Amino acid sequence: MKHLTVKEKEKEGFNKMKDIFHYKNSLAVPKMLKVVLNVGTGTAIKKDKNKNDTIGERLAKITGQKSALRGAKQSIASFKIVTLRGKRMYAFLEKLINVALPRTKDFRGISRKAVDNMGNLTLGIKEHTIFPETADEDIKDVFGLSITLVSTAKNKKEGTAFFELLGIPFKKE
Repeated sequence: MKHLTVKEKEKEGFNKMKDIFHYKNSLAVPKMLKVVLNVGTGTAIKKDKNKNDTIGERLAKITGQKSALRGAKQSIASFKIVTLRGKRMYAFLEKLINVALPRTKDFRGISRKAVDNMGNLTLGIKEHTIFPETADEDIKDVFGLSITLVSTAKNKKEGTAFFELLGIPFKKE
Protein backbone atom coordinates (compact mmCIF):
# COMPACT_ATOMS: atom_id res chain seq x y z
CA MET A 1 0.00 0.00 0.00
CA LYS A 2 1.36 3.40 -1.00
CA HIS A 3 1.82 6.02 1.71
CA LEU A 4 -0.21 9.12 0.85
CA THR A 5 1.07 12.58 1.66
CA VAL A 6 -1.11 15.14 3.44
CA LYS A 7 -1.64 17.00 0.16
CA GLU A 8 -2.79 13.78 -1.60
CA LYS A 9 -5.15 12.99 1.29
CA GLU A 10 -6.58 16.48 1.02
CA LYS A 11 -7.24 15.98 -2.70
CA GLU A 12 -9.02 12.66 -2.05
CA GLY A 13 -11.20 14.36 0.59
CA PHE A 14 -14.06 15.15 -1.78
CA ASN A 15 -14.91 11.51 -2.44
CA LYS A 16 -14.82 10.59 1.23
CA MET A 17 -16.57 13.68 2.62
CA LYS A 18 -19.27 14.23 -0.01
CA ASP A 19 -21.34 11.33 1.36
CA ILE A 20 -21.17 12.67 4.90
CA PHE A 21 -21.70 16.39 4.24
CA HIS A 22 -23.53 16.17 0.87
CA TYR A 23 -21.11 18.33 -1.09
CA LYS A 24 -22.09 18.92 -4.70
CA ASN A 25 -18.85 20.58 -5.77
CA SER A 26 -15.24 19.68 -4.97
CA LEU A 27 -14.56 23.33 -4.09
CA ALA A 28 -16.87 23.02 -1.07
CA VAL A 29 -14.57 20.47 0.61
CA PRO A 30 -12.37 21.92 3.39
CA LYS A 31 -8.74 22.64 2.54
CA MET A 32 -5.71 23.70 4.55
CA LEU A 33 -5.11 27.45 4.45
CA LYS A 34 -2.10 27.87 6.71
CA VAL A 35 -0.23 26.62 9.75
CA VAL A 36 0.68 29.16 12.45
CA LEU A 37 3.36 28.46 15.07
CA ASN A 38 3.44 30.75 18.10
CA VAL A 39 5.94 30.94 20.98
CA GLY A 40 5.40 33.33 23.89
CA THR A 41 8.75 34.79 24.98
CA GLY A 42 7.69 37.41 27.55
CA THR A 43 9.13 35.98 30.78
CA ALA A 44 12.14 34.40 29.07
CA ILE A 45 13.45 37.78 27.87
CA LYS A 46 13.68 39.08 31.44
CA LYS A 47 16.16 36.31 32.34
CA ASP A 48 18.16 36.12 29.09
CA LYS A 49 18.34 38.95 26.54
CA ASN A 50 19.39 36.55 23.74
CA LYS A 51 16.45 34.19 24.27
CA ASN A 52 14.44 35.69 21.36
CA ASP A 53 17.33 35.03 18.98
CA THR A 54 17.72 31.45 20.22
CA ILE A 55 13.99 30.73 19.86
CA GLY A 56 13.95 32.35 16.42
CA GLU A 57 16.85 30.18 15.22
CA ARG A 58 15.23 26.99 16.48
CA LEU A 59 11.87 27.85 14.90
CA ALA A 60 13.71 28.47 11.63
CA LYS A 61 15.28 25.00 11.88
CA ILE A 62 11.93 23.36 12.61
CA THR A 63 9.90 25.17 9.94
CA GLY A 64 12.47 26.13 7.32
CA GLN A 65 11.30 29.74 7.53
CA LYS A 66 12.40 32.75 9.58
CA SER A 67 10.04 33.77 12.37
CA ALA A 68 8.59 37.24 12.92
CA LEU A 69 8.71 38.98 16.28
CA ARG A 70 5.36 40.47 17.32
CA GLY A 71 4.47 42.43 20.41
CA ALA A 72 1.34 41.62 22.39
CA LYS A 73 -1.46 44.19 22.34
CA GLN A 74 -1.86 44.58 26.09
CA SER A 75 0.75 42.71 28.11
CA ILE A 76 4.51 43.22 28.01
CA ALA A 77 5.10 39.82 26.44
CA SER A 78 6.36 39.33 22.91
CA PHE A 79 5.77 36.43 20.56
CA LYS A 80 7.71 34.65 17.86
CA ILE A 81 5.30 33.74 15.07
CA VAL A 82 5.77 31.67 11.93
CA THR A 83 3.00 31.35 9.33
CA LEU A 84 3.45 28.56 6.80
CA ARG A 85 1.63 28.23 3.50
CA GLY A 86 2.02 26.11 0.38
CA LYS A 87 4.84 23.56 0.13
CA ARG A 88 6.35 24.47 3.51
CA MET A 89 2.95 24.02 5.18
CA TYR A 90 2.51 20.52 3.73
CA ALA A 91 6.11 19.55 4.56
CA PHE A 92 5.61 20.72 8.15
CA LEU A 93 2.30 18.83 8.47
CA GLU A 94 3.99 15.62 7.24
CA LYS A 95 6.72 16.06 9.84
CA LEU A 96 4.24 16.91 12.60
CA ILE A 97 1.92 13.95 11.95
CA ASN A 98 4.47 11.26 11.08
CA VAL A 99 7.52 12.20 13.16
CA ALA A 100 6.98 14.77 15.92
CA LEU A 101 3.66 13.69 17.48
CA PRO A 102 4.69 10.01 17.76
CA ARG A 103 7.88 11.18 19.55
CA THR A 104 5.85 13.00 22.20
CA LYS A 105 6.18 11.47 25.64
CA ASP A 106 3.06 9.50 26.70
CA PHE A 107 1.19 10.50 23.53
CA ARG A 108 -2.32 9.02 23.36
CA GLY A 109 -3.84 11.23 20.72
CA ILE A 110 -5.20 14.73 20.34
CA SER A 111 -8.49 15.62 21.99
CA ARG A 112 -11.36 16.37 19.64
CA LYS A 113 -12.02 19.45 21.78
CA ALA A 114 -8.90 21.00 20.19
CA VAL A 115 -10.98 21.70 17.06
CA ASP A 116 -12.76 25.03 17.51
CA ASN A 117 -16.21 26.04 16.21
CA MET A 118 -14.67 27.58 13.08
CA GLY A 119 -13.04 24.28 12.05
CA ASN A 120 -9.44 25.05 13.08
CA LEU A 121 -7.22 22.81 15.20
CA THR A 122 -4.93 24.22 17.90
CA LEU A 123 -2.27 22.10 19.60
CA GLY A 124 -0.09 23.00 22.56
CA ILE A 125 3.33 21.39 22.57
CA LYS A 126 5.28 21.50 25.83
CA GLU A 127 8.74 20.79 24.42
CA HIS A 128 10.06 21.79 21.02
CA THR A 129 12.55 18.90 21.21
CA ILE A 130 9.99 16.47 19.70
CA PHE A 131 11.05 17.78 16.30
CA PRO A 132 14.08 15.89 14.92
CA GLU A 133 15.99 19.07 13.97
CA THR A 134 16.30 20.15 17.60
CA ALA A 135 16.59 16.83 19.46
CA ASP A 136 20.33 17.00 20.14
CA GLU A 137 20.46 20.64 21.24
CA ASP A 138 20.91 22.10 24.69
CA ILE A 139 18.22 20.77 27.05
CA LYS A 140 18.20 23.89 29.26
CA ASP A 141 16.64 26.06 26.55
CA VAL A 142 13.49 24.00 25.99
CA PHE A 143 10.38 26.01 25.12
CA GLY A 144 6.76 25.24 24.34
CA LEU A 145 4.79 26.35 21.33
CA SER A 146 1.28 26.44 20.01
CA ILE A 147 0.45 25.19 16.54
CA THR A 148 -2.78 26.24 14.82
CA LEU A 149 -3.91 24.41 11.69
CA VAL A 150 -6.25 26.77 9.84
CA SER A 151 -8.69 25.18 7.39
CA THR A 152 -11.64 26.32 5.30
CA ALA A 153 -14.02 24.07 7.27
CA LYS A 154 -17.26 25.82 8.23
CA ASN A 155 -17.84 24.24 11.64
CA LYS A 156 -16.42 21.89 14.27
CA LYS A 157 -17.95 18.71 12.82
CA GLU A 158 -16.59 19.43 9.33
CA GLY A 159 -13.20 20.40 10.74
CA THR A 160 -12.89 17.26 12.85
CA ALA A 161 -13.78 15.01 9.89
CA PHE A 162 -11.30 16.88 7.67
CA PHE A 163 -8.43 16.59 10.16
CA GLU A 164 -9.18 12.87 10.66
CA LEU A 165 -8.96 12.47 6.89
CA LEU A 166 -5.56 14.18 6.88
CA GLY A 167 -4.29 11.69 9.43
CA ILE A 168 -4.31 13.74 12.63
CA PRO A 169 -4.22 11.18 15.46
CA PHE A 170 -7.27 11.91 17.60
CA LYS A 171 -7.97 10.10 20.88
CA LYS A 172 -10.23 7.07 20.69
CA GLU A 173 -13.37 8.09 22.60
